[in-house]
Amino acid sequence: MVEQPLSSPSAAKMAQTVNRGSLMWVLTDPLARVTFATARLEPTRALRELGWDVTLICAGEPDLTELRGVPITAVSMPDTYLVRQLIYHWRVIQHILQDWDTLDVVMFYQMSALWLLPLKLLRLLRGGNGPLFVMDVRDLNSADGNWKTTLRASYYQAMHWLANRFADGQTTITKRMAELVGVPPQKLLGVWASGVNLDHFKQSRESRQWPAAGEPVRLVYIGRSHHERCLQPRWEAVLAANKAGMNFVLSLVGGGPAEADLQKLADQSDGGIQLLGSVNHAEIPRLLGESHIGVTSLPPVANVKFQASSPIKLFEYLAAGMPVLATRNVCHTDVTDGEPFMFWAADATCDDELDGLKDAWARR
Repeated sequence: MVEQPLSSPSAAKMAQTVNRGSLMWVLTDPLARVTFATARLEPTRALRELGWDVTLICAGEPDLTELRGVPITAVSMPDTYLVRQLIYHWRVIQHILQDWDTLDVVMFYQMSALWLLPLKLLRLLRGGNGPLFVMDVRDLNSADGNWKTTLRASYYQAMHWLANRFADGQTTITKRMAELVGVPPQKLLGVWASGVNLDHFKQSRESRQWPAAGEPVRLVYIGRSHHERCLQPRWEAVLAANKAGMNFVLSLVGGGPAEADLQKLADQSDGGIQLLGSVNHAEIPRLLGESHIGVTSLPPVANVKFQASSPIKLFEYLAAGMPVLATRNVCHTDVTDGEPFMFWAADATCDDELDGLKDAWARR
């Protein structure tokens, strides 16, 4: 957490609860996606070890009370578009009101701001007694999608405006994210980047066998197959590298909207490209242990959304003892520029990524 000046009553109250407090963390998604779940479950576990009383609320069937050893509170959400958020947040508000007198902080994301920030009026009516409402910004909505995606992006923009004026404070994933969404300095309580548990990847480090002469260099990408992540130029670069006499095998772990297009490339790759689909979270350390180089999302260098991110996959690959292939987007260079375990593509084009593969092949 990056320390900020305690220049407001909200920040001062947050400081008083640093060692021990009561936090309700509101999610609007089920904890089904591996990356999403890890980035919420592990901090929850760590906060509890520090003495915080954390209630982690997510969408799901109410009989789900624990995930990966972390107690959770699942709240059912209907499937009807738009209406589901209204119903879901009404149910969440009931949990907040039930614990109102013991809560110190309610933390939420952009989707929840419209529904939860009005509860500050109740705190005013009760003479200032009640929790602080803090919005955490860890991601921005994708600009690549249909009318629903466009609508959500506009909604997020409005929620940033709302939170910048009415939230008790905000936290962000990077300082660049705070600047990108315009968080006022006096509202920024802290910056907390992505992180991983090293023990989870011990198996990967200990089981890895580096490629012998004549064996392929195995690349692995774990994440969503989404067009904005520039997967197709990367896979075209692998095919070009193999055609030029190098020997790479690239495996994609995870599904997504670009999967059908990538499958066509895989079918023409003579084994150089493999689609493994979604796998159980417990299988990830084994898959990383069988691979040699981790491949991040390769966003264009000028992509401001990714510039403001903190790519958890980068840290997972490093925790697994792997070198990494990445673009020179600042989300990567801010962390690892100049390090010998990085192979760089100047940008997210086939030619640039081929240069990164040539470097990896020369140093294999």
